[in-house]
Amino acid sequence: MASQAITSDQLVTCLGNKLMKIGTAKSEPGKTTTGWLELTELPTGGVERIPVCITEGEKDGPTLWVTGAIHGDEVTGIGVAQDFMTDDIAENLRGNVVCIPILNPSGVRTEMRNSYYHDEDPNRNFPYGSGEQNCPQTVQVLINERIFEEFARTADALVSLHQGWVNESMYTIVERVRYGEERSRDEAEQLADETLELAEALGLPIIHEYEVGVQEEYGLQSSFECAAVNAASVPAVTAELGSPHVIEDKHLEAAIEGIRNIMCVLSMLPGEPCETEAPKSPVDYPVKRVDGPVTDVPGIVRHRVDVGDVVVTGDKIADITTPHGKVKTTIETRKDGYILGRRQGIATYENDILVSMAARDDSELVTEST
Repeated sequence: MASQAITSDQLVTCLGNKLMKIGTAKSEPGKTTTGWLELTELPTGGVERIPVCITEGEKDGPTLWVTGAIHGDEVTGIGVAQDFMTDDIAENLRGNVVCIPILNPSGVRTEMRNSYYHDEDPNRNFPYGSGEQNCPQTVQVLINERIFEEFARTADALVSLHQGWVNESMYTIVERVRYGEERSRDEAEQLADETLELAEALGLPIIHEYEVGVQEEYGLQSSFECAAVNAASVPAVTAELGSPHVIEDKHLEAAIEGIRNIMCVLSMLPGEPCETEAPKSPVDYPVKRVDGPVTDVPGIVRHRVDVGDVVVTGDKIADITTPHGKVKTTIETRKDGYILGRRQGIATYENDILVSMAARDDSELVTEST
């Protein structure tokens, strides 16, 4: 859970929720306050900063972080983060909500996934592990460390808002919890249970994160969500809210309902979680995130499946054609599951991923560190 370290100019909260200060945002009981967290100076003058909102309840309780737009083109989360905390919610709140609608301001300005400092993915640079750095850290790494310092000191739970592929369905990603150096297996199982409880309350179909080996190939062990769970021991869920670039109102409303349900589960709001309007999983077995299959030849992709379709091993999911329309090959799935999203564009090269899938997962959510 949240670290107990306290610095006088950032967080003063020895007893309950008396005062929380993140950047220039200072909490007040029963109110939502706003401010800015400065991250770095810009070469041309001025500073890079992110907006911070803190809502403090009249009574003590946990602190929930809700964040959006760590990828600059994933914007539904901005709307969710701006809209979910209303006056009536604040009046009944126990504890604190820290809301950061925009974690990647440079990406939002350019409508690009990455930040433009060194064209880095901001969600692959959070601190994980204790190894020494052998090369200079980029400004994005320094920015992430400053954000994570605030998070680790104050947070008891995290909802990270994202979007994905073209016409992608809504779902929740649940992190895999490491044990060994980080924590005991019993502690890992407890943390995994707490994380699953948040995911179930959010009300979207639950997808287990990539298996650890794949996750590390993608650098996702240094994502905000994985670092939250495995470095800070804070339960964290990732809400995927459909296609990027536009605020999807239907998905926004489902996410708001889900976050309020999480607040009920955390006893931050009175009452029990409500049934949401979000879509349900089309399969009745546990699933994990996988990418693929891939195409072994270049060409024009003609999909045979749509988002949400259930598939079994051997089903034909796409044809790859010549520019004239002749089928060069037909791609089959090698896994049981269902389609989460399809890649953007129709021109494919060798080894291009065609779809994102939720595939049957028989493994545990807790895993021993290597």
